[in-house]
Amino acid sequence: MIIVVGLAFEARIAAGPGVHVICSGDGRNLAAKLTAAIAESRTLVRGCPGIISFGVAGGLAPNLSPGTCVVGSAVISAAERMPLSAEWSRKLLKTIPGAVSGMLLGVPKPIAHPDEKRALYLETGAIAVDMESHIVATVGLQHELPVAAIRVITDPAKRALPASAVAAMRANGTTNIGAMLRSVLKRPRELPALLQTALDARAARATLVRGRSLLGPAFTLPQIS
Repeated sequence: MIIVVGLAFEARIAAGPGVHVICSGDGRNLAAKLTAAIAESRTLVRGCPGIISFGVAGGLAPNLSPGTCVVGSAVISAAERMPLSAEWSRKLLKTIPGAVSGMLLGVPKPIAHPDEKRALYLETGAIAVDMESHIVATVGLQHELPVAAIRVITDPAKRALPASAVAAMRANGTTNIGAMLRSVLKRPRELPALLQTALDARAARATLVRGRSLLGPAFTLPQIS
């Protein structure tokens, strides 16, 4: 199983026997990394059963609180709508308590402002946004592999993502604490929002860990014929 994440802490949660984790960071080389991983997996006896996009997401639907697990029904990128595996999605919804189904929106950079989140929700109907699922869906369709998405809300639609949190995101998916502190010193009024973001992220991480444990070490899902 190939699992695609955007952040280093997500990669640590996703890891397990029989799982190939790709951490995309800023996503610029994700398609190439994923294509190479698929080619490598096809040299193995069991091959690659499919791909899962796993990690946190920004909320677009106003009713989704931090820690809510979204199982993607489809991924929207620009004007394209790409379906995800209905069989795997049904399995995930049954396995992860409280998970909801909905469309995901793929973007190249974080969506930080509530006004922008609301506009995208009204325009696309997607309930959450992330930076990996659209690339995963595109490559999966090209290689005729089933794709599923497990995304947990970290910043809800009604809250802005502080500039200091965005500044801390390194291209490799790790967190630059120094950059965050420097940004806070320049914008001290952001400190309460940053603390709230940390609490939201903690709720999201707890849901990711719980969902990962329920799926077992190797992300056991039904085979697609």
